[in-house]
Amino acid sequence: MTSPDYIAGIKKASVIITDEGGLTCHAAIVSRELNKTCVIGTKIATKVLKDGDLIEVDANKGVVKILKRAV
Repeated sequence: MTSPDYIAGIKKASVIITDEGGLTCHAAIVSRELNKTCVIGTKIATKVLKDGDLIEVDANKGVVKILKRAV
């Protein structure tokens, strides 16, 4: 989940991906306002994705694909 404390980081990010949330959650609303791609409710993103991973996101299908793992 996100909170107002994360806004500075979200502004720098290309995509927002969360483990939890729904259509009216903070991440979804902020992503809409900042025109950022967002995939919410993945349940496992923070366990699977690591800093530096190169990913591809298809928000229309809700798919996050790891292209290259960080070293």
